[in-house]
Amino acid sequence: MLSPSRIKARAHELGFDLCGIARAAHYPELDYFTEWLRRGHAGTMTYLHRSARRRVDIRQALDSVRSVIVNGTVYHSPHPVSTDIRDRRRALIARYAWGDDYHAVIGQRLEALLAWMREEAEEPFDALPYVDTGPVQERVFAQHAGLGWIGKNSCLINPDLGSWLFLGEILCTLDLDADAPGFDRCGSCTLCLDWCPTGAIVEPWRLDATRCLSYLTIEYKRAMPEAYRAAAGAHVFGCDVCQDVCPWNAAPAVSADPAWQPRAGLDLPDLVDLWRLSDADLRALVDGSAMTRVTLEMLRRNLAVAIGNSGDRTAIAELDRPRADAPSVQSALVQEHVAWAKAREIS
Repeated sequence: MLSPSRIKARAHELGFDLCGIARAAHYPELDYFTEWLRRGHAGTMTYLHRSARRRVDIRQALDSVRSVIVNGTVYHSPHPVSTDIRDRRRALIARYAWGDDYHAVIGQRLEALLAWMREEAEEPFDALPYVDTGPVQERVFAQHAGLGWIGKNSCLINPDLGSWLFLGEILCTLDLDADAPGFDRCGSCTLCLDWCPTGAIVEPWRLDATRCLSYLTIEYKRAMPEAYRAAAGAHVFGCDVCQDVCPWNAAPAVSADPAWQPRAGLDLPDLVDLWRLSDADLRALVDGSAMTRVTLEMLRRNLAVAIGNSGDRTAIAELDRPRADAPSVQSALVQEHVAWAKAREIS
């Protein structure tokens, strides 16, 4: 018989650190998404508006869904956190992007779990696996599956493992016993709000993506707003500050999974070393990682801002070096940020 305990045991065998089950109910937290969109916090992420109905009502994805199996995977590795890095020439890359692309790795593991479930089930059932890309508010279902609670920084926090977690879920028509939901343990702590470089966490549990460095360096395809360039510091892809300072990550679980260990060239690389790479080499460096989400022009844009923030004259001088092997440098987007970086150094 395909029981929740057997599903969880198999999930752990496949490399998942957490597994819980939530009912496919309409939880009150799901409705907050509509208000979040109305306030304009999604910025240019128009795909969120297009999929809003499905994200609020999970039955829009699978109309006969009865259970949501949520899995969590620790990706924290034993390397310094961004708030401990004092060398302003070191590029800060969000920890989740250091290793292999989690969409592919977690996706394969979910498919393996689902294939096993189909073999073990007494009757056929419908199911859909998702890893971040589907119209599912996964943190809400993770909380109701008992994996943790949604923190004030909007990340899911597990009391034993911390918040360095990838989430993936399987929507299915099986009627499985649900786990008890997680409950809030943030208390009066406001460190994530206090430390956010751009004030993107405008109040507890409300993130204005248009101010967030993860949005500005990854999702936003235009010129980075000047109001946030200095605050971006050395961040060239994403931002981990709100997780770095979270007390629940003071002694987080550490993963030995090779998939999440830093790739050569992505473990606190030197900004100038990255800038000097040809377009072909820069593309090869990020190939197979989550960093493929940004174009070369966007990555160069972010590097120019970070180099300008470094205050290092030698590094800033590199921005003017002729680059026949890097046509992306000559794009209008990149050159606007190069000019800003040079002017910042002069001032």
